[in-house]
Amino acid sequence: MDWRTIDFDWNRARAFLVTAEEGSLTAAAAALNTTQPTIGRQVTALEAELGVVLFERVGNRLQVTDAGLDLLEHVRAMGEAATRFSLRAAGEGEVAEGLVAITASDTITAHLLPPILARIREEHPRIVLELVASNDVRDLTRREADIAVRNTRPDQPGLVARRLPDATARPYATPGHLEAVGGDLLAATYIGFDRDERLLAVYRHHGLDVPGEQLAITSRSHLAQWALARRGLGICIMMEAVGDADPGMVRVSPDIALPVPMWLISHREVHTARRVRVVFDALADGLTEALTGR
Repeated sequence: MDWRTIDFDWNRARAFLVTAEEGSLTAAAAALNTTQPTIGRQVTALEAELGVVLFERVGNRLQVTDAGLDLLEHVRAMGEAATRFSLRAAGEGEVAEGLVAITASDTITAHLLPPILARIREEHPRIVLELVASNDVRDLTRREADIAVRNTRPDQPGLVARRLPDATARPYATPGHLEAVGGDLLAATYIGFDRDERLLAVYRHHGLDVPGEQLAITSRSHLAQWALARRGLGICIMMEAVGDADPGMVRVSPDIALPVPMWLISHREVHTARRVRVVFDALADGLTEALTGR
């Protein structure tokens, strides 16, 4: 772009645009909170700069000339861009405050989010956080939450999604539980969400043909599963970021590693609010650090 060719005054271009939109110098002056002579001088100066006549008087109104009409759409686009620029600048400068609702699984909420939320509260004390700890998929399009941490990519329109590093999940147990079954994993007790075949199929895929009767404890709460496993009641699948950090738990098998996709999601309209953007970016950075260790 040859910047030397752009030498007109934006205030004069704005005066032309508003006068054309409002239909008179008086109305333009009122819209811009200035005086009619000021608007008149700016329009006249722009005509002199460009070497064209922009308005002609028809009765009591000003009518845009053909030359002015050729330029009007370009100036209107400039005005729209200037408006977007001002709104974005105001958004970047505004204080991040207000309520932000976050939904995530109970495990992520309890184990991964606390240090991230602590940093958010320290840096932005006027942000109020509401946590919806749920393993159910929340509908962001109905504003049930502002931000969601999910394991699947959203397919609803109007959502902003950022792919995070995959988590890795493994089976964990206490050393005491493994010792009680003599290291025989087929004799161990298994803990899962329900008694269908999906969990057993995962183990079988990795060469561990667990008998169905050994899936003896189920709970819809992953936190409850983990608490039971920590008490030595059985084997539970958990993310490495949680399981490896617990000194009372050990990996059951080095060969079983399950990738868990991680997505951070927000509604596009909500995402434009500064408080939501601040929390969204902090969650993205914090979860990436927690999942990768860096």
